[in-house]
Amino acid sequence: MPTHNRRLNIFITAIFVAILAYAFLTMPDRRSPTEKLGDAIHELDKGPDKAARQLENRTPGEKVGDAVKDAGDKIKDSTSGQ
Repeated sequence: MPTHNRRLNIFITAIFVAILAYAFLTMPDRRSPTEKLGDAIHELDKGPDKAARQLENRTPGEKVGDAVKDAGDKIKDSTSGQ
């Protein structure tokens, strides 16, 4: 296969993957109010702010952002001067 066609295929594939990722990360939250409440109750041991997050309509992208922030906070807490 010529180099030009190969580059074009890679470019089209990358665009397709980017569109799929964007679609996934911006999907609406389809949990029922009962599921949200159950998730909030499950998160209560981690603090009321984390439990309250579960009651909001959040996209998967927002959930990933929260997980990254929580991981950063844990790292910061574990490496702070003790």
